Amino acid sequence: MRVILAGGGTGGHLFPGLAVAREFQRRDARNEILFVGTEQGIEFRILPKEGFKLETLTVKGMKGRGLRGFIDAITGVPASLLRSLNIIRAFRPDCIIGLGGYASGPLLLAGKLKGIRCAIMEQNLRPGFTNKFLARWVDRVFTAYGESASYFPGARVVETGNPVRWQKLPQVQRSEKFSLLIFGGSAGARRINFAAVDALKRLADLAGEMQVTHQTGPADYAAIKEGYAALPFEAEVQPFIDKMDQAYAQADLIVCRAGATTVAEITAFGKAAILVPYPYAIYDHQRGNAQALQDRAAADMILDQDLTGEVLAARIRAYFSDRERLERMAGAARALGRPEAAARIVEECYSLARG
Repeated sequence: MRVILAGGGTGGHLFPGLAVAREFQRRDARNEILFVGTEQGIEFRILPKEGFKLETLTVKGMKGRGLRGFIDAITGVPASLLRSLNIIRAFRPDCIIGLGGYASGPLLLAGKLKGIRCAIMEQNLRPGFTNKFLARWVDRVFTAYGESASYFPGARVVETGNPVRWQKLPQVQRSEKFSLLIFGGSAGARRINFAAVDALKRLADLAGEMQVTHQTGPADYAAIKEGYAALPFEAEVQPFIDKMDQAYAQADLIVCRAGATTVAEITAFGKAAILVPYPYAIYDHQRGNAQALQDRAAADMILDQDLTGEVLAARIRAYFSDRERLERMAGAARALGRPEAAARIVEECYSLARG
């Protein structure tokens, strides 16, 4: 089977696509995978390291770029559509999967013009413009949340969950100490970084019973590392955590943003979390993701504007002191986890390709 995965731009779009690509390879080593994205997206840096071929388009996003940006994006569509038709003609895919983001648009439209089976993946509870537009043309819409179906009237929606990047979740030896994991994505989150250091100052009396792992991102690493030097905690502070699966498995409580991929990973591992949605995400995606978990008692939420060291310290202390409450939250998160999401999407794509 020959499959194109189109889109990307951010890790939230790319990493679920990588999980699906690996599941296709696991299912049959003869399957051929091609990614299509842009040179500006994270895919341009990540995919060569992962061993996948990438073709690029020159398409640009429209939202938030003003009138000039809108005109620039519109004028680039014909060239991207022609380029997409040429990619399809050369690769001859059996199925095309859109990962979200503006790079998926021309490729999926070209695919429909050529009569190829197409699907899209929607990682967030509330879909963005591109996926809402494309849903009326594609053969399947794969969603992470059942509630997302209301945004796709008339489309064939399948709730699969959001694929995670590890085919097998690790089993690690848990520490006797309470393990706190803090991160804000690969680039870090300044609000979370500094609020966490301030919170830990207020939790110094728990230092003998708590250990901390903190991914800072590169920008704040030096300042946060210096902040921890004045704290009594056993702490591992890094700009980037390579073995994130092990960090998840070790954690008792997580403090993080609420991107779709992060939420999928938290629930796949079944971990209690305090979510701080990034307030400037398009369509306020992260707040919707966090709210969906909080409504199911599967996570706690602190809005970015309400985040202070004092507030965060109080929440951490509450969960540290009430392990039964912590376990109930972890159990609710685990019940929402979909570690089989990639396999479900691949099976649906096989069905599409068979007609």
